[in-house]
Order: sequence, then structure tokens, then C-alpha cells
Amino acid sequence: MDFINGIVRFLQEGGVFIYPIAFILVLGIVIAVERWWFLRSVYAVNQRAMAQVQPAVAQADTRRILQLAESSSAPLLAMLASGVNRLRSSSRREDMEYAMEEVVLEYSLRLQKRTPFLATLANVATLLGLLGTIMGLIAAFSAVANADPSEKASLLSSSISVAMNTTAFGLITAIPLVFVHALLQGKTASIIDTMEMVGIKLMNSIAKQADGGSDDKAA
Repeated sequence: MDFINGIVRFLQEGGVFIYPIAFILVLGIVIAVERWWFLRSVYAVNQRAMAQVQPAVAQADTRRILQLAESSSAPLLAMLASGVNRLRSSSRREDMEYAMEEVVLEYSLRLQKRTPFLATLANVATLLGLLGTIMGLIAAFSAVANADPSEKASLLSSSISVAMNTTAFGLITAIPLVFVHALLQGKTASIIDTMEMVGIKLMNSIAKQADGGSDDKAA
């Protein structure tokens, strides 16, 4: 109970800039939870799809890849299906690569959506904290100028302590948001890297199969 009372007193003594910082904290938490849940679900779907499609990728079984893509919403399979479909109209490796890269870029936008806001919110929270402290110090020195000389020291120290609350709360808000932003960026990069890796494996398997067929004809 004392801990809760201390938090309430801390917020009340922080001045008006505490409230926008608190709003930023709540907004950041909402964005972070939504993004983490979305990325976690995409990562899980992709991992299951990769386990299913690995044999087909290793054997360059394009028919099996298309069958799996039709029965799944995994971005990984959508990317492979796009490459396979392009391969049917063009035998060039570059065209297949461009088709898969297009899908990767499309999903990259979805994966990174709203994540940059966390870094922006962290910066804004820090700046609001500093602004609140500066405004509090200005008010404190103005009040001290008209105070009784015997009370100036105690009044100034208490006013400065209150003014520092906004900077402290701004940092309390910003540090977790920066940390979560880095985690989400790492998760996003992991998903994209996995998709690109499987796409390269498929292209290499198809190229190897084509080279094997050419060697057999030459023999």
C-alpha cells in the first residue's frame, strides 16, 4: 500500500508534464503488446511452414510447395509460391528472385508497422521529462526570489526535487520502450532472414536439379 501511495504522490508532485508522459507510456505498452503478439504469431506460423516445406525445398518439388501454399497463410509459403509461379513463365533465376523479394518486401512493411513509433515515443518522453524539469526549475527560482530569506534553502531544495520527477518519469518511460523496440526489431529481422534463407535454398535446389538434368543429357 505504501508503494502505491508513493507512486501516486510521485505523479501528483511531478506537475502537468507527468500526464503526457503517462499517456506515452500507456500508448507504448499497447503498441508493444500488439506488435509482439503479431510477430510471435507470424514467427510460429513460419516455423511450422518451414518444417513442412523443407523436404520439398531440398528436392526442388515445386508442385508440393504450391500445394502447401494453398493450404496455409504462412508468409514463407506465399513467398515460395510466388517464386515458383514466376519460374513457370520465366526460367531465369533473377526473375524468380525478384518475385520472391517482392513478397518479402510486402510482408516486411506489415512486420515493421508501428514498431518505429516506440523509438519516437521514447525520445518524446525523454524530452518532455527534460522540459518539465526546466519549467519546474524556472517556477522554483521565481518562487524563491520572493520568499523569506530563511526559507529559501528549504523551498529551493523541495522545488528542485519536485521538478526532477518529470525527468525521472520520462526516463522510466523511455528506457523500457527503447528495449522493447530493439526486441521487436530483432524478431522482425529473424522472420525476414528466415524467409530469405529458404528462398535462396529453393533457388539453389532448382539450379542444382537443372544442372543435373543438363549433365544427364550431355552424357
